[in-house]
Amino acid sequence: MATYVDDMRRRATVGRCSARWSHLIADTTEELLDFAKVLGLSPEWIQKPGTHREHFDVTDGMRIRALAYGAVPITFQELTAVTRRIRAERRGAESA
Repeated sequence: MATYVDDMRRRATVGRCSARWSHLIADTTEELLDFAKVLGLSPEWIQKPGTHREHFDVTDGMRIRALAYGAVPITFQELTAVTRRIRAERRGAESA
């Protein structure tokens, strides 16, 4: 199992926070929420919960912290492949 953070770094303003944003994802929901808790992210901030595309949007500073805590760096292009694998694994687990 792993938690990943991509290198999208897209500039956006969310509320009053203007920053560069990336995605934090994990192989399982539990792992994603546990890692987010370590980073101090609120569970309510999860995007697309309950799907293979669930993630947290993270600023550059939070991305650096995630990497320091052991998140696997992936490219934005690799994000699609990782989410497809997660979807396939979750579907397999549901049918087992």
